This record gives sequence, C-alpha cells and structure tokens, in this order.
Amino acid sequence: MSERLQDKVAIITGGASGVGEGGTRAFAEAGAIVVIADLNQERGEALAGELREVDGRAIAVRTDVTESDSVATLVAEVVDRFGRVDALFHCAADARFINSSDRRITELPEETWTRMIDLLLTGTFRVLKAVGRQMIAQGHGSIILCGTADAIIGIDGFDSYVAAKGGVLSLTRSAAVGLAKDGIRVNMVCPSFVDTEAQQEWMDGEQGRAAIERMHLLGLPEPIDIGRFAAFLASSEARFVTGGIFPVDSGYLAFKAKQDVVEAMGEYRPTSDAEGD
Repeated sequence: MSERLQDKVAIITGGASGVGEGGTRAFAEAGAIVVIADLNQERGEALAGELREVDGRAIAVRTDVTESDSVATLVAEVVDRFGRVDALFHCAADARFINSSDRRITELPEETWTRMIDLLLTGTFRVLKAVGRQMIAQGHGSIILCGTADAIIGIDGFDSYVAAKGGVLSLTRSAAVGLAKDGIRVNMVCPSFVDTEAQQEWMDGEQGRAAIERMHLLGLPEPIDIGRFAAFLASSEARFVTGGIFPVDSGYLAFKAKQDVVEAMGEYRPTSDAEGD
C-alpha cells in the first residue's frame, strides 16, 4: 500500500463495479478511506468488506445520483462519520443501458435521451454541487470526473452518451475556474474502452474483441489503470493540476481509420428499424 492518499477521505460514485470499482481499489491502495457510493448496496458492501480484510478502510453507502436527496444524504453521512471529503471520483453510470439503448440522433428514442442526460450530466451536477459545497466549507478538495474519449472525438450510434459526457467535459472546465479560489481542483479522466465486466458481455466474441483491440496501441486498459491515474490527480503531487481533460486511452485518440463500432458490438445490441451509416 502506498501513502499517496494516506488518511484522505474519498467518495467513489459508482464505486462497486466497472471503472468505479477500479477507482475504489486504487484509492484504497493509495491509503485513502474509501466511501463506495453505489446503487448496488449488496455489491458495495461486499467490496468494502473485501478491502477491510486486507487492511483497507472502506464503507458502502447506497446512493442514487438521479436523486438529489440521496446525494445530499451521502455527503452528510460521510461528513458526520469522517469530518470531511478530501476527494471525489465520480464514475456513476449504467454501461449496459448505454450499450443497448443509445442510437444515432435520428433513431434515438426521447426517453433514452432523457434518462442518459439525467444520469450522466445532471447526475454529475447533483454530485458536484453537493460535494463542492462541502469542500468550500472545509477549504480544500480534489474532484475527478469520469468522462470518455468519445466525448472528444465522437462515435457513431452513441449520440446521447456523447452529448451527456460532452456536457461533463465542459462542466469540468467551468467548475475548475469557479472553485479554484476555494482551494478545489476539478479534473476529468477520459478512458476509451476499458476491460470491465459490463463490456465483456459483448467483447467475449473473438471478432468483437479483435475489432476493439485494433483501436488501442497498448491493449485494453483495466479499471485499476484508470483508478490509479485518478488517485494521482487526487493527490498533492497534482496540486497545480486543474481544469485538465486527460485521455487514459491506450492511444485510442492517437489514430483512427474508418471503423464501425456498432457492428463490432455484434448481436449484443438490439437493432433499430433504421441502421446507422
């Protein structure tokens, strides 16, 4: 265990699975007291228990980022128990919903758009507002938002996801400016495809995995890789870093040829009546 975040109190939203779980493990590895804020309380409790068994310090708090009261309760509980919030790594998402429901704009159901924006963009607003107010009161803090490389370059067939994460990207910059005077840093990590449990459901096929791997120069990152970079941004080593947008993407943004990602996903995605180009 390192001492990069020794005794710092860190909230990881979506921290029970996927990139969020990678963040939970990485922050615990760096010595932080980790609060796993996830909708799946059972899974969060199991992960917290696992970390405590190996000398980590972790608790789980059921949190729904689509409900302001739930987010407010989370922050209040953390402050009541630990006295402060030193870091936030905001990763709450629903990968299965994103992969199966998003479409290009002309075939995109309005209810999909509404839910995507509420979960990813407005959810970020709720969490950033509640945590930010606490960090202002204590005079310090580091906020890391989880974005996507696709918000930087775009991707066929994921228009509501890209729009929501693009909003988070812009919010990262404006919040960094607004909160700097209160000693709060705000940054964003932008992964490409990450080898998570949810993505395995459609990358298990040889053709789909090969297509995705061709887009990455160094192989597919794992959740812990994204988490460790976020832990660095949360630490004092990054004390002069704010407003940054950081691809952690195995070279995904460095090159591109024509590639139909939707086709690579194969049979996992339901088809719509009108296919994308």
